[in-house]
Amino acid sequence: MAARLLSGTRVAEAIRAEFLPAVAAFTAAAGRAPALSIVLVGDNPASQVYVRNKERAGAAAGLTVTIHRLPASTSESDLLALVRRLNADPACDGILVQAPLPHGLGKAAEQRVFDAIDPAKDVDGFHPHNVGLLVQGRATLAPCTPSGVIELLEREEIPMAGRRAVVLGRSEIVGKPMALLLLQRDATVTICHSRTQDLAARAAEADILVAAIGRPALVRRSFVKPGAVVIDVGINALTARQQVIDIFGEGSERLKSFDAKGSTLVGDVHPEVEHVAGCLTPVPGGVGPLTIAMLLKNTLAAASHRAPA
Repeated sequence: MAARLLSGTRVAEAIRAEFLPAVAAFTAAAGRAPALSIVLVGDNPASQVYVRNKERAGAAAGLTVTIHRLPASTSESDLLALVRRLNADPACDGILVQAPLPHGLGKAAEQRVFDAIDPAKDVDGFHPHNVGLLVQGRATLAPCTPSGVIELLEREEIPMAGRRAVVLGRSEIVGKPMALLLLQRDATVTICHSRTQDLAARAAEADILVAAIGRPALVRRSFVKPGAVVIDVGINALTARQQVIDIFGEGSERLKSFDAKGSTLVGDVHPEVEHVAGCLTPVPGGVGPLTIAMLLKNTLAAASHRAPA
């Protein structure tokens, strides 16, 4: 029997519908809509798509979304100067600096930029102040992707308390905060990573498996306990036709889509897992829409905290 697909698109629509009245109430009281500023440095194609989707979703929800586009040659000092201006702008409620930053800025620049954002406007939840609050279980602005996963599990009435959860990936953006949010809901959590021995065996112990490693179709049948809930956070662009054939097979709908577009998005979970898992998020249409919905929700929360309606 095929796994039940968990639609992130449907849940994200429900989340947005629920906070629309609060957006309207804030706008009426403050005389302006909650405002999100997105900083996009360089011309990374994937980042441009993500920013465009965030801009459209924000506008549809009644937010004011401003995109600050900077060339890839922008210096760290100029980028930090823009962040400081946005911090000081009373009409800006939320700041998001789209990652990854261009390689020319250096490996440490991204963290320095995140650290420079006013914690009260840090709608990504990456500032050390907000991370500390998350560790203590009292964050107002938590990272969007892990928060979206929790919303999905709760709304699909998937129990977390007492369940064994395994998170594949230890990033600051997804893996670590995901583990913390699951732990705060009384799951027993294991974090696995590139140095974990016998990765498939550890993953197969999970009642809830969250894949956030960034490797296309890494999670195979052997990684999944029969009936487990599998959350695929990975978003990987395939640009080689043979890769698509190796994962989906000749004659697949995904191969037809690749031939029409020249690329296709896949997750970290192999299609064969659908025949083992009890529930599974698709890619696309799974975690991605939830991330955007939680970003908008965080923007409203930041605006309301700064200027209560």
